[in-house]
Amino acid sequence: MDNINTQPANTAESHLRQTRGLFWFRYDLRLHDHAALAAMTRLVDEMTLVYILDESWFCPNAYGVQSMGEHRYQFLMESLSDLHNALTSVGHELVVITGNVAEVLVELLTENSFSHLGVSHYGGFNEVKEVDVIQQYFPAVTMVTGNTCSLYSPATLPFDVNDTPDVFSPFRRKIEKHGVNIPASDDVTHWPLSFTPRMNKSRTMTLSAPPQLDDECTETFTGGERAALAHLHRYLFDWKGASTYKETRNSLDNWRDSTKLSPWLAIGALSPKTVMRQLFAFEEKHVKNDSTYWIYFELLWREFFFWLQQKHGSKWFAYSGIHGKQPNTSHDPQAFLSWCNGTTGYPIVDACMRQLAKTGFLSNRGRQIVASCFVHELRQDWRYGAAWFEHKLIDFDVGSNWGNWLYLAGVGSDPRGHRKFNLLKQTEAYDSKGEFCNKWLS
Repeated sequence: MDNINTQPANTAESHLRQTRGLFWFRYDLRLHDHAALAAMTRLVDEMTLVYILDESWFCPNAYGVQSMGEHRYQFLMESLSDLHNALTSVGHELVVITGNVAEVLVELLTENSFSHLGVSHYGGFNEVKEVDVIQQYFPAVTMVTGNTCSLYSPATLPFDVNDTPDVFSPFRRKIEKHGVNIPASDDVTHWPLSFTPRMNKSRTMTLSAPPQLDDECTETFTGGERAALAHLHRYLFDWKGASTYKETRNSLDNWRDSTKLSPWLAIGALSPKTVMRQLFAFEEKHVKNDSTYWIYFELLWREFFFWLQQKHGSKWFAYSGIHGKQPNTSHDPQAFLSWCNGTTGYPIVDACMRQLAKTGFLSNRGRQIVASCFVHELRQDWRYGAAWFEHKLIDFDVGSNWGNWLYLAGVGSDPRGHRKFNLLKQTEAYDSKGEFCNKWLS
């Protein structure tokens, strides 16, 4: 069992009464390898499973952009439908509720005598604050948590979370010296009875049928756990993509040249520990080389940002970053709009931005190119770029997205400070024949 934490209710007679659990899904939309959910099912007699569609995601934020864009929303709804379908097969349902997160939870916990609240640990500043507020309001409710969104947990990291290195290389060395130890999959083995809660029915959402998976059309992002596991298997064992990943990963627009796992990892339809277990299996069956290591290397970058954001809290979103360094940039609404629309006049940048607008996805190399242009050529406030990515990317993850933007802006974890990409050299290296630009600018 991977670092399960339960905080007992302040009730001496709690063991004599029936236990009732409320499990709150967030960035963990799956049933496999789910430490928090598995722990909850072992502790309660009956259970309700909910997902809260936060109404604030659809309102303009401080940067004039709503967090939830159309591509993210479609991927989310497909993932929720898939999860609901999986739950119905074991006698449960997923209750999707729209509204303010705190208000919805207060209503559910107040009206339904829940003894336990289950939620996966997630490192975002706002997500941590949400859980803290509920714990303060309901001290008698037993909190059940687990690390389902990361490779490691506070107990398995070789350092305290508050001592997380601010630079990736020391972080990686400490992890690798400690050993790459991935625990066995923590799956649900017993389901409690389903409990239908009393609540405001006008807030609930009816989910559509889960997406159909077409074996003949595999080069698409389809939300849900089934699609995630199918893609992982195809990439590793059918295409054997891991064997050449390091050589092909910088491709701007070729489906099989990178893992494409990030959307399912971001929404939690796929466990990062499952990825590592399957990668180990691939190495044992086929080949272990620099490319297979590099997939782990990239997962470590994701892990690095997951823990570093918890160390720095609200500084993750600060203009001056995690070290209080003031960038020499500003916000120009017209320059921002031209970047968003792919009309900057830099062909490689404009092609990438139009790809992002059309698909909700952008290669890692493409993200670095457009972010560098935004900060250096256009000299724009990096936070607006991060907010636009949050709006557009189907694989938005608060740690990786804002962490990478901090890095490119020179106010994060890059030991060299500002990292500027030469756009001409990038174009020559990654689109020498102009095929990518021609495709997306035509």
